[in-house]
Amino acid sequence: MATNLALDDTLIEEAKKAGKHHTKKGVVTEALHEYIQRRKQSQILNIFNTVEFDKDYDYKKQRAVQ
Repeated sequence: MATNLALDDTLIEEAKKAGKHHTKKGVVTEALHEYIQRRKQSQILNIFNTVEFDKDYDYKKQRAVQ
């Protein structure tokens, strides 16, 4: 999909050097991957303290049955 974006050339060049990318496309693609990964990680934090934990659960007992 061809897309025209007005990007800050200074930022792109700095990102190319930092990420050792040869193209703008490489920089933008990597940035999008990182953006998505960070968003998914932050969503994981929302489930803390929402999962019920059974203090009596014995995983060793369950393994022995099999």
